[in-house]
Amino acid sequence: MVEESGGDVVTIDDVALRVAEALGAAGVPFMLVGGFSSNFHGIPRSTKDADFVVQLSAPLNAAFARTLGPEFEAEPQLSFETNTGTQRQEFRVAGTVFKVEVFRLSDDAHDQERFRRRQPTVVDGRQVLFPTAEDVIIWKLRWARSKDRDDVRAVMGVQQDKLDWPYIEGWCERHGTRALLEEIRRTVPKL
Repeated sequence: MVEESGGDVVTIDDVALRVAEALGAAGVPFMLVGGFSSNFHGIPRSTKDADFVVQLSAPLNAAFARTLGPEFEAEPQLSFETNTGTQRQEFRVAGTVFKVEVFRLSDDAHDQERFRRRQPTVVDGRQVLFPTAEDVIIWKLRWARSKDRDDVRAVMGVQQDKLDWPYIEGWCERHGTRALLEEIRRTVPKL
């Protein structure tokens, strides 16, 4: 996805990498989740937002917003995200349809575990931390929107025998999503 921002061409990938770099520079532990994590482990699809989980008790401050640059507009209030049970801070990128959602790491046992298991990788010379493929599947099954089901199918299709199925199955049992896991799993073609 490409948008114009004040005459500059900007992609959502540029936005995500810029935020990842700023979080790293600020010493804020983070991981890039949502569509970016399923794209990383599965089949890329278009997205207009970049979702991050951060280990931070307070909102990102004005100094952080200044680090991102003037085209990043912070929403003045935190909001509560009902599906994750945590607080969220939004940033919009002026002149585009892009947004960045920064979620606080919740007390949820799986949210804590997927954060602990996150894996660093280098993208365009910048370090980005992603949840594991297994944790992407588990988390997206909890949301279970149409695009999440498609993402789960794509990650399963790409990762296949590399996945730790007992780990996935155990969390899905705990979350009550095991039937959905098996339903989707039956539709994934074997390589």
